[in-house]
Amino acid sequence: MSLLVVGSVAFDALETPFGKREKIIGGAGTFISLSAAHFVQPVNLVSVVGGDFLKSDIAMLQSKGINVDGLQIKENEKSFFWSGRYFNDMNSRETLVTELNVLGDFDPIIPESYQDCKYLMLGNLAPQVQRQVIERLTNRPKLIVMDTMNFWMDIALDDLIQTIGMVDVLSINDEEARQLSGEYSLVKAAKKIMGMGPKYLIIKKGEHGALLFHGEEVFFAPALPLEEVFDPTGAGDTFAGGFIGYLASTDDISFDNMKRAVINGSAMASFCVEQFGTERLVDLQPDEVVTRVLEFVKLVNFQPQQA
Repeated sequence: MSLLVVGSVAFDALETPFGKREKIIGGAGTFISLSAAHFVQPVNLVSVVGGDFLKSDIAMLQSKGINVDGLQIKENEKSFFWSGRYFNDMNSRETLVTELNVLGDFDPIIPESYQDCKYLMLGNLAPQVQRQVIERLTNRPKLIVMDTMNFWMDIALDDLIQTIGMVDVLSINDEEARQLSGEYSLVKAAKKIMGMGPKYLIIKKGEHGALLFHGEEVFFAPALPLEEVFDPTGAGDTFAGGFIGYLASTDDISFDNMKRAVINGSAMASFCVEQFGTERLVDLQPDEVVTRVLEFVKLVNFQPQQA
């Protein structure tokens, strides 16, 4: 089923306790698309890069089943760039450099060939840009999933709440859920946020898994215990890509199937952190994904004691 992904394609510079990379491909749109492409192809991408983005990098995206007809290239400008340093616990990081460059005035143009999309994934961008995408589609997709962050809650809350009211699934982390709702309890926070419009809410808890809410129903997916985490950058976006990619591949948006999608998203995120940037996602093989999902099943599967 046709999937449209809108998000940044960028360059990252990373430093973790395991090493550093000076300039590698990053961006929410990149992580989401590479992850989703393991489940459904083509993934139709809308984003913008500068003239510094290599043709070989674009060719890599295409080779992984990503349609770049919606990738704008501004030859005389630079791509979005982010640089960060992670501390020893890998949960906290310091942003060293953020250069919006071409993303500063990004105008999301939806190619005609993308207009029939059934599934839409809105990566973390300014909420007015996310809203523009929805408004520019001729027909409303079957499912709209949106990711956002506390930065937009700080500087564009009204815009954000308006856009949240237009989507079916919102994906945020626990800190952001508490900030958006004003509630410490995640159950209370979820009810308040779903009251803003989304039918489903995903609350990501990093190394402690993820929660899926729908009405009175709650599902918890654990994170897979890993021996080493090399780089957490993009893990949340990779999760979102696995989630929407699985749903698009099965064309089933029931709550039971969303549970499976959360597990598949969690599996993809567990691969992402094993190497720097997108390196692991690029080389990932289909049989590895199947095996990893089964590991998640074993992690939580048990038989209750018979009375």
